[in-house]
Amino acid sequence: MKRSSLKQTLFAVLAFGLAVPALAADPAPANPYLANVPISAGPLIIPVSPSGRGTRPYEMSGVVPQAEKAAMMRQMMPMMKMGTRMDLKDVMNLMTIKYKAKPGLTFDDVKTSMELKANQLNFKKVGESAMWKDMQAVLGDMNAPRIEVYHYCDIAVGREMLQYSPESAVYMPCRFTIMEDADKNIWVMTLDWDTAWMDSVAGRMGTPDKLWNYAVIIRDKMDVIMRAAANGDL
Repeated sequence: MKRSSLKQTLFAVLAFGLAVPALAADPAPANPYLANVPISAGPLIIPVSPSGRGTRPYEMSGVVPQAEKAAMMRQMMPMMKMGTRMDLKDVMNLMTIKYKAKPGLTFDDVKTSMELKANQLNFKKVGESAMWKDMQAVLGDMNAPRIEVYHYCDIAVGREMLQYSPESAVYMPCRFTIMEDADKNIWVMTLDWDTAWMDSVAGRMGTPDKLWNYAVIIRDKMDVIMRAAANGDL
């Protein structure tokens, strides 16, 4: 199974589990990525907050019991491993967008290009973490490669997300990572924010149009920034 198909299968299974009520009320076209899901998998246990979902701006939904989350994930794992021997390392790779920097670029070249392009796109830098320095100072690991994480924010999008779901704060701000690998290659990485897979789910899992549009804008901005960084654009 190709990695792109495997990734889509992973997303589709999760979306299917979360969107069962919507699919029942408004049937969506058959999802090809679910064609091989064994019938024996049965319906997923959907975790439900005992005290309900928030409906007002900034209103928290109730706490979902950890046992219910664990039960759902236990059901999902066999489906996620369909046709492959996917392990945690594969999952981390599938959930990452990464670009290898052009040969000849230094770490600081890549960082400078990232910051310049982000500034051009009004993506505000709000912090950074030099992990490799802590590895050296705290752990005494002088062989640790250079790894730095940068935090960026679009405050208008952040406000919209928090009004809709305060719990989304745990994903904020957006993050880029620049790091050297074992062979001293430089990479630019971020969490894969591609939301195209949700088009296969009825009603996009209830995502408001305004929030959906914001998500697409942020995803596109982040991709442009990473490509510019990897290419050393100035």
